[in-house]
Amino acid sequence: MVNNLLSSLFCLLFLLSGPLLANELTAEPDRDQLYEGEVLTLTVKGSMNIELNLSNLFNFDLSQLPSPNIEQVEPDFEILARNQRYSVQTVNGDMVGEITWTYQLAPTRSGTLTIPALKFKEATSKPVTIEVVSGTPPDQPDASRDSFVELSADKAEVYVQEQLVLTVQLYFSGNLIRGELSDPQHPDAIIESLGKQREFTTQRGGKRYRVVERRYAIFPQTPGDLELPAIRFEGQVREANGTLRFLRDSQQLYPVQVKSVPADYPADQPWLPADSLALAEDGLPDNDVLTAGSNLTRNIVMQAAGLPSEALPPLTVAYPSALRHYPEQPRRATEPTQDGLESTLQLEAALVPVHSGEITIPEVRVPWWNTQTDQLEAAVLPARSYRIEGGGTAAAPAVNEPSQPEPTAGQTPEGSPGTDADSRSPWLWTTLLLGSLWLITVALWWFSRRKQAASEVNDTPPVNGNEKDRFVQLTTAIQSGAPETPVLLVRWARERFPETNFNDTSDVVRHSNSRDLDEALRDFQASLYAAKTPESANSDKTVRDNLAKAVTQLRQGGVRKEDQNGLAPLYPAGLSS
Repeated sequence: MVNNLLSSLFCLLFLLSGPLLANELTAEPDRDQLYEGEVLTLTVKGSMNIELNLSNLFNFDLSQLPSPNIEQVEPDFEILARNQRYSVQTVNGDMVGEITWTYQLAPTRSGTLTIPALKFKEATSKPVTIEVVSGTPPDQPDASRDSFVELSADKAEVYVQEQLVLTVQLYFSGNLIRGELSDPQHPDAIIESLGKQREFTTQRGGKRYRVVERRYAIFPQTPGDLELPAIRFEGQVREANGTLRFLRDSQQLYPVQVKSVPADYPADQPWLPADSLALAEDGLPDNDVLTAGSNLTRNIVMQAAGLPSEALPPLTVAYPSALRHYPEQPRRATEPTQDGLESTLQLEAALVPVHSGEITIPEVRVPWWNTQTDQLEAAVLPARSYRIEGGGTAAAPAVNEPSQPEPTAGQTPEGSPGTDADSRSPWLWTTLLLGSLWLITVALWWFSRRKQAASEVNDTPPVNGNEKDRFVQLTTAIQSGAPETPVLLVRWARERFPETNFNDTSDVVRHSNSRDLDEALRDFQASLYAAKTPESANSDKTVRDNLAKAVTQLRQGGVRKEDQNGLAPLYPAGLSS
């Protein structure tokens, strides 16, 4: 009540004053040295003589109070918040008003920074020098910090396209009312979120913290050092007395060495770095006899850990002509886990024996690189030999192919009729041709990917944190087929629908309730890993156009919040205390 009376009195005095007389302006930081992730409090005080005047007393607007030219501190400092208070006193019979401005400033770089002379009316403050130290305080225990970010990775070096699991943990204490934690991004890496963020409490140095943990699978696309931008956190907590306090921190992961494909890896095989990879099958009889005209269903499943399903190569089996086969469309699935991605590729085919005699179904062999043992291995389904009994061609029913196998570069339809002896050689040559075309297309894709990534660095428009710019960045990434498109989709959705908690693209799809977006996103992610050929250019453009259309429809159908900034929200209301 007393403060309100004083404020009202000052407002009265201020409005009724005549020309203001400049007196003194001081600028005092709460410290002269801090680390990059810390926030500086700058207190500026000014005073002025006031003359009484009773006009316009009840039309006074507090926002019209004058203030120093604090914008002079930019761009070395970011102004996080500003506040002001005032008081009135009598000095030698004159009414003097004193205004105190309090600014929360975050340094944007390390080094010796200067807060320049500020001006208020006719008064000028003295410049202030601030020493900003890079990194975090080395001798400051975590327990004395109100918030901090910790990063860890499961490996110090990886092969190109090998999975790197990044763990981001945010520790904070107090009543967090707003918090934003950025996501990792890199133009030369495909980054997938590993499910929803985990939230828990823990003790660190005797102090209780709440923790938000996010995990990501990162697949570097080019050899060299992978240096991810710093992960940033900004938030506000409300103190017991009701005041707000800023929290801020950032951490950068150490450079990760990305190695080239090992020299002893088969040059004519697709590069598959994985934690594990195996083949399994069912549907063929255990005995050595098949009956002509019978119907069989063979199901082959490739399972991998540390790779998305889109990276698994198509399965091809050179069946003898005495065994007609009708493959179904392959089915792919990727499951995010805490330890990384797990994927499956399933190929089902209907088989019909049509000729009597001895046949051999050749082995299925998929070379891969075991990243756990750092050596070449192969997943193998052994060859199967059978004797077909019961007649010749007349015993076979007339069956049309129900579907075609997954289209891939250079792949030709399987199950062509012909004699067993005559078809061995064509199948052999077909297999060799498929392998060669696969290697060529993979090389073309990686080459185009590198050019594309370089182009993205130069062409990506600047983002100032608002929804419109993020949408432009998203659609630009879609049209260029950029690997970071899924991350940008989540980041834009957080801006567009700030009331919703998005952790990954599945959350966005679920929120949209759009089958078109679901299918377009799946097709787009598949195209990221698929072999690129001149023939696939048109289909890739269709995929990109479909995704751009789907996200545009989602944007037009939603309502956005205008005052969001550029970081991913933490949604503290969902945290348990």
